[in-house]
Amino acid sequence: METGASGVLHKISSRSFLVPRVSSSYPLPIISVRPSRCNTSRPHVAPLTLFMRRRNSRIEGDRFRILSSRAQTQENNSCLCDSEAQQTSSPLNPVKIVSIYGEGSISPLQSTPWQDVLLHTAERLKWIDEDYEMLAFSDNFGETSETMASSLEKEIAHADILLVVAVTRQETVKWIKDLAQKVANVICFESSPELVNKLGGTFINTEIKGGSFGKLLDFPVSKEVKKNTEAVQTIKEAWERHNSDDIRFSLLVIINAYVRPVPVLKNLRAKGFSTLSCMVKNCGPQVLNCLLDPSCRKALQCLNKCSPVDQVCNYRCIASYESPHLEAFSLCVLQKHNCLQLDAKVPEKPYVPPMTMFRGSMLTHEIAEDLFVGWLGKLEWSWRVVAGQNPAYDQFPCQYQLFYRGKAKGSFWYEPVFQVKTLDDGIVWRRRRYRVKRGKNPGTFFFSVLDNGVVSNESWTIVDVADDLNWGLFHYHGAARAAGQSYTGGVLVSPDGRYPNESESPRLISALDKCGIKKWELFTVDNCSCSNPPLGIPEGSSLHSKIEVSEQNHISS
Repeated sequence: METGASGVLHKISSRSFLVPRVSSSYPLPIISVRPSRCNTSRPHVAPLTLFMRRRNSRIEGDRFRILSSRAQTQENNSCLCDSEAQQTSSPLNPVKIVSIYGEGSISPLQSTPWQDVLLHTAERLKWIDEDYEMLAFSDNFGETSETMASSLEKEIAHADILLVVAVTRQETVKWIKDLAQKVANVICFESSPELVNKLGGTFINTEIKGGSFGKLLDFPVSKEVKKNTEAVQTIKEAWERHNSDDIRFSLLVIINAYVRPVPVLKNLRAKGFSTLSCMVKNCGPQVLNCLLDPSCRKALQCLNKCSPVDQVCNYRCIASYESPHLEAFSLCVLQKHNCLQLDAKVPEKPYVPPMTMFRGSMLTHEIAEDLFVGWLGKLEWSWRVVAGQNPAYDQFPCQYQLFYRGKAKGSFWYEPVFQVKTLDDGIVWRRRRYRVKRGKNPGTFFFSVLDNGVVSNESWTIVDVADDLNWGLFHYHGAARAAGQSYTGGVLVSPDGRYPNESESPRLISALDKCGIKKWELFTVDNCSCSNPPLGIPEGSSLHSKIEVSEQNHISS
């Protein structure tokens, strides 16, 4: 990294991490009955919405289709999906992204400087592929030195994507406009309206309002621009969620569509008529029952209204309208017959080391299980979630964790209980049940669950727990194979759902760093109005075997 007072070029070294993703609770995939040779939609929406889609729907079939302008020359005879058809059998080239941010500009991510957000994004891109390189420059490079400006100019000349964030300085805007002509993909957020976005070499005329792409201007546009509209909308929606996962996802969409295929996105495509054929052949009764059941039908209709990248919207639909028919449908279509032909593996990176000592003694498997059991026995729950990193699932209100030993020898169970504010303005409690197995090292575990008909397998790590059980940090990564999803995340827990005392902050930040998580990425859980949660564990279950839990009062900030 080259350092300096300002106008700094930040370069992320080749460190290996991994893709954090969603949660085991998946939104079902959408497909279309309209034949298409290019289906590139993310799943996360319901397969059966194909029976209900309005004919005049603005977005038909593969609604996540993003076509590069380079694919248009053969549109009458062939179809290029994402950037696949742009590639040859030659080795993939590295992907270079150059970002320029306004000096001193503040992001909407808990008022974190854009500089910090972009540097962290660069690091997170390498969790996906070490060949993804992102550089970050402040917009006052010209005032720093001619050498810095020259260096930036050279980087832009070889960039696949130019990302401009919060740049309004007139001299910088003019300079960027001149150099951006050499870059095929240019995206600008919170910046001067003089800067024009470009995808696949085609200019996208937009009004830039607020934080992102605005609406298309009201004048005739070319066919290429129209075909890029979905890409613009997808990027816009993802960016405006204002979290680190979706900022990274915005960039992945562009890479996948206009630079080279991104395996994570390529794995999430529906298969058109082959999917429909599989569903009809193998799951006819489940399909019919779901359509005839009001709750299941509402779930599918609700999912059809969600953006494919809006995980919160998708899971709220599922959690709002859970039913046996919905579970049976997804169990048959996704889990048993894999009609979407998807696959996903539990990520191996980032490697997050477990804690090794507790209260001055080496951590053992028995003690690690006791740490999960936590406050259960003294309280009606093991832990309450204070905050989580996953933007879609770790922010549900009133999250309780129940860990306990089962009746069978060596059995261990985890049951999260959480609240959902439904789309019908109701409040419901939901509960899941995970089987837990010990990992190779104390403090590591394997979890498995059947969630709404799909099996998810996860690896959990106890990163740190205070000696007085004042707080704990657990990291997880997993996959819902039949839904084609892999993901990571972390949860901060305490006995009462409140942040630990400020004096614990250095240790907490150190634990978060081990997970590759910044404190500003955490979503604080709403732990108000949590009356009458459906707690309790099966009769005959047992709790701690090695440690004792003190009656002392919990002290939090």
